[in-house]
Amino acid sequence: MQKYEQVEKSIIKKYRKEIWIRFIAGIKEYQLIQEGDKIAVCISGGKDSMLMAKCMQQLQKYSEFPFELEYLVMDPGYNQINRQRIVDNAECLNIPIKIFETRIFDIVAASNGSPCFLCAKMRRGCLYKHAQELGCNKIALGHHFDDVIETILMSMLYGAEIKTMMPKLHSTNYNGMELIRPMYMVKEADILAWKRYNDLEFIQCACRFTENCELGDNGGSKRQEMKMLVKKFRQTNPNIDINIFRSVHNVNLETIIGYHNGNQTHSFLDDYQE
Repeated sequence: MQKYEQVEKSIIKKYRKEIWIRFIAGIKEYQLIQEGDKIAVCISGGKDSMLMAKCMQQLQKYSEFPFELEYLVMDPGYNQINRQRIVDNAECLNIPIKIFETRIFDIVAASNGSPCFLCAKMRRGCLYKHAQELGCNKIALGHHFDDVIETILMSMLYGAEIKTMMPKLHSTNYNGMELIRPMYMVKEADILAWKRYNDLEFIQCACRFTENCELGDNGGSKRQEMKMLVKKFRQTNPNIDINIFRSVHNVNLETIIGYHNGNQTHSFLDDYQE
């Protein structure tokens, strides 16, 4: 059995409950994939996107309806070591990647704004553009369960609003394009366990500006702070993380002081006397 076959077997067998079933559940619950879709699976080279690529590859094999996949790697200016590791891992895992070049790191380095915000925005735009050129109608990103609950907490504690990372979004700048997050219900701890079990080494950080970043967040960022907070929550009660996740699926508007939908703002006082 070749390495990629062992990896595939581990997803379906050993980590069936933790990864495969949760992956499939997210696809079905949020209706992420439809017949005839052509999806650009966006690979950064980290553990999350590489596992997503393998899960999508397996899903395509067993799906009841046809859809197409393109495995897209954007090089924003990686050093040669990181780029080669992505290439080597893709070959090892039997993922037929397509790499395209950008100068994002150079452009961000010359800007005066927030490098993380600008980099993330430019990377997303480049992925949409190249996916559309390949005939895709969707891009898939590797954000997982922990990313979702960290976003909820950050929005409450630092943004003074209740907001989450959506499982799918329509693009506002690329007509007909959609973003999906197939790993939405898969926990990071299980991704790490899968990685260790298969003795895989992925790039940890490819950012030119900090050695401890992950997808635009440096080691001292608010997201890292949320990771530590969630870790403490899990030590107190292992169900707290899923309760945070479910809370944004179960909003009781009768007990909400105010909310907004687009440009419209609503208050509980609007119909209080009724």
